[in-house]
Amino acid sequence: MAGLLSNLRNTLIVSFLLALVLIAGYGMHNGAADAIFWQGVFRWLHVVFGILWIGLLYYFNFVQIRKMPEIPAELKPAVSKYIAPEALFWFRWAALFTWVMGIILAINRGYLLQTVTLGATEGFTVPQHTFIGVGMWLGTVMFFNVWAFIWPAQKIALGIVEGDADAKAAAGRKAMLFSRVNTLLSVPMLATMTMNQTIFG
Repeated sequence: MAGLLSNLRNTLIVSFLLALVLIAGYGMHNGAADAIFWQGVFRWLHVVFGILWIGLLYYFNFVQIRKMPEIPAELKPAVSKYIAPEALFWFRWAALFTWVMGIILAINRGYLLQTVTLGATEGFTVPQHTFIGVGMWLGTVMFFNVWAFIWPAQKIALGIVEGDADAKAAAGRKAMLFSRVNTLLSVPMLATMTMNQTIFG
């Protein structure tokens, strides 16, 4: 067992295999791989990727950004050369796949247009679509921030892309500010995602 758990790849393979067994069980209970079944699959993937994305967002903001000034200068390269680039790899791709699964889920549920317009196409008479639409737009802004601002700035700050000391400092600050914007938006976004499913189903 220790051999399995000491290897992340093998741990994840077994974890996903166990999940697929459970998903197959749900499929058998449902009786068909219909829209409801796929809705469950897409929601599961949306949550898995979302946990990875928001978990890393919170790691950056609750831990790394706060503690970096306290790390001695000679130890900072351990974070900037090894930990941060790896974390940012998972962070940005988790953001992309969370967003894609959210869009697929909205299409599967048949309300993409209604939610993108915040319910305007229905005269704002379906609050479910307005609320989840707000959450989707918050998530979209956060996703855009990751790929348009945070990752490009981090590449400069971490030295992946060339830049002098001033450029690196400015890029680090820019990445931090957009990361804080995403932290600010994440809590209301999560409120719409969880409350909408609970209240409206």
